[in-house]
Amino acid sequence: MFPLIISFFLGILAGTFTGLIPGIHINLVAISILSITSITSLPITILLIFITSMSITHTFIDFIPSIFLGAPDEDTGLGILPGHELLIKGQGHHAVKLTLMGSTIAIISLILIVPIFILFTPKIFPFIQRMMAFFLIWIALFLIYKEKDTPDLKKRKTKAIIIFILAGFLGLTTLNMGIEQPLLPLLTGLFGTSTIINSIRSKTIVPKQTIEKLRINKKELIKPTIATILVSPICSFFPGLGSSQAAIIGSEVTGKLNREQFLILLGSVNTIVMSISFVTLFLFQKSRTGSAAAISQVTQLSSSNLTTILITILLSAIIAIPISLSISKFIAKRIHKIPYTTISYIILIFLIAIIIYFTGILGLTILTVSTILGLTAIEFQTRRSFLMGAILIPTIIFYLPF
Repeated sequence: MFPLIISFFLGILAGTFTGLIPGIHINLVAISILSITSITSLPITILLIFITSMSITHTFIDFIPSIFLGAPDEDTGLGILPGHELLIKGQGHHAVKLTLMGSTIAIISLILIVPIFILFTPKIFPFIQRMMAFFLIWIALFLIYKEKDTPDLKKRKTKAIIIFILAGFLGLTTLNMGIEQPLLPLLTGLFGTSTIINSIRSKTIVPKQTIEKLRINKKELIKPTIATILVSPICSFFPGLGSSQAAIIGSEVTGKLNREQFLILLGSVNTIVMSISFVTLFLFQKSRTGSAAAISQVTQLSSSNLTTILITILLSAIIAIPISLSISKFIAKRIHKIPYTTISYIILIFLIAIIIYFTGILGLTILTVSTILGLTAIEFQTRRSFLMGAILIPTIIFYLPF
């Protein structure tokens, strides 16, 4: 029992580290652990608990750098936008608490989603797999069609299509360049460095942050909860859809969400997609996330393994919530004391260093091009979700049956 407890808390610690440090993803840690395992032959249960607790903790923590520093990963990129708006209003800690509320909703929703998922998805999965490309095309067209109604509607949709297609070409090029961790420079540029540079250019000033009890009307939780239950399983089928895209689809399905509701939904989808990925691995031996892929390399999940994972998910969430709140509160109390431009430059330099270290000069080139495209989307005032064409278009092409 003692080794299991140790692996659980080490996973919590690792998830906190990967969540807080931009560019250090749980996939890197999982791969390192697998390398160690090949030498030391760690028991499977210890590995399962470590990877699961690390992964779930990461989904609670990773919005903190996105909101306070503008440094995202692929699942929190869109969280920068409403989160940054609240930060500028002195409500950065409030934004983090909204994502934590969403993650908590996700854990509770699992009780309903997992049995239904296990019962029905094996029956419909073969059909969905055959039609994967066409479903993704429909989703892309749906998102473009839903671009905001404005007097210059046609012009906005044209810009959205341009950004989406350019991002797709960039994604195709990046994924075929043969570098390790291709998504690291690609998504960092599209969502991270472009936002940071825009903040520097705008001379953003972060005010003193308010630390107060989260007050939200319970009725405002209904839409994000329904969207989570309806849309999250979709991500388990469609590899081109990340948490951000699922959140956008969910917001369209349930009706327009306000900024707070969208952050709740984004936090919820981020956590539940990670959780459901383990169930998908159990049912279909297909890894939807890097964590599930790591597990698939060491064992084929049994029902008892899945039970262990689900219990670990619940316990990890219970511990990750107070850790996240404490870290967020610590940063919120101090961030206004440091010039935000200085912070932005430090994070920008750090991200560039991370990109060069892991992906070399090619990665730096990708980072530069993707940053320019991200800044173009900002100038176009186009919804940044269209930048995810960088993932959607390559996935559509991969799954086309001809």
